[in-house]
Amino acid sequence: MKNTNKPKVNPLSRMPRQQRLIMAIRGGAGVGKSHFVSSMAEAGLGKLCIFDTERKARLLRGVGQTFDALEIEQSDELPEFIEWAINGEGTEQNYGCFALDSWAAYFGAKHSEMIEAVREKTGDPLAQPSAEELAADQMILQSVLRKLCIESGKCVVISDQIAAKGKEAKEDNEIGRVLPMTASGLEYFVDVMVEVSLQERDGEITRVFQVVKSNSPAFEVGFEMIGNIGFKDFLEHMKAEQALELAFDKPAKSDVPEFIEDKTPVSIAPPKMTVEDLVKKAEENGFKRADIVTGAKVYHNQPNIHHLTDEQIEDLDRRMTARIEKTKAESNTATTTNEKVSNIKRAKVA
Repeated sequence: MKNTNKPKVNPLSRMPRQQRLIMAIRGGAGVGKSHFVSSMAEAGLGKLCIFDTERKARLLRGVGQTFDALEIEQSDELPEFIEWAINGEGTEQNYGCFALDSWAAYFGAKHSEMIEAVREKTGDPLAQPSAEELAADQMILQSVLRKLCIESGKCVVISDQIAAKGKEAKEDNEIGRVLPMTASGLEYFVDVMVEVSLQERDGEITRVFQVVKSNSPAFEVGFEMIGNIGFKDFLEHMKAEQALELAFDKPAKSDVPEFIEDKTPVSIAPPKMTVEDLVKKAEENGFKRADIVTGAKVYHNQPNIHHLTDEQIEDLDRRMTARIEKTKAESNTATTTNEKVSNIKRAKVA
């Protein structure tokens, strides 16, 4: 049944009022993706919650103290954990930002389950999902990204693993990139995608963070940060660029109400008639107080008019109003008859 009492949202109240950054960080094993994820706890965004699909957050300094890390033991648990943190009892933890470490682990597990189901269904141990099955699988898996990146309304970092260089090009040729294993739709939900790698710069091995995809004017494709870089460094760069005149700290003040006021007129019940009102009405129309007393005895067996109930007063008012209208109608009829007689007499004289 449709809830007709649900307030109507004012669309103008949904104008952007607070800046945030949603990042994907990709790279090979051991380049520092998890370390970058945990750096969100030092970015001044509030308490960090990491959804740990690789169960490696236990190795990070500060786990359980400066940030929470929730181990995902079964892949089916991830949507439930995210829902708990964003809309369920987990909201009591007042998380200020979220991270998923890693998307590749979750995607790989779910994708393997689908391949197993296809092979069990077909009986072919080498069967591969069709393009339609891959596309449908991608839509289901992306619901996790949609809830985390869009519904949370917070800054988010998602780590993703690159298995090997050149794998993406091979996938393009073999399956037409219907479902790229490395990105798997992730780029559609993030503002910036950064690839981190270990490179030799000025004779030293250092981490290089390079923007490979961007929807933000503050980060051009090819932009690099080098060294011990954390999430706060990307936030500071974004603030310095002033890409949008919106604060990260708290939402800008809005004078627009969140809900549209119901303009339906409120029906106001007329005030109840009292005994005094009834007597006054009677006297204004040629009746006496004694007539009200008599009516109370006859119709309601109540000799004391001050003991009449609201319903009894309304009944006597109804009866008196009918008598008044009848008297007026009779008076009008008599007047009309007298006028007709007078007209006839004048006609005879003439």
